[in-house]
Amino acid sequence: MRIEVLGTGCAKCKKTKEIAEKAVKEAGVDAEIVKVEDFDKILAYGVMVTPALVIDGDVKVAGKVPSVDDIKKWIKK
Repeated sequence: MRIEVLGTGCAKCKKTKEIAEKAVKEAGVDAEIVKVEDFDKILAYGVMVTPALVIDGDVKVAGKVPSVDDIKKWIKK
C-alpha cells in the first residue's frame, strides 16, 4: 500500500503525515508513506488545497487534517 501526503511543508501537512504513520502502526498494515511536496505532482491529482491524503492513487481527503480513525478505515478496506 502506498500512502502519499500532499503538501508544501506546512504544519498541517506535517501533522497529516504524523497521523498517517500512527494510523498505519495501529492498524498493523504494511504501507509506504511518502511526502509529496512537488506542486506539479499535487496538481496532477486535482488537489487545489493541502494537506491532502492519497491512498494507492485515490485522493481520500483534501484541505483538512484527517483523523487517525478515518485513515484506519480507509486503509483497512
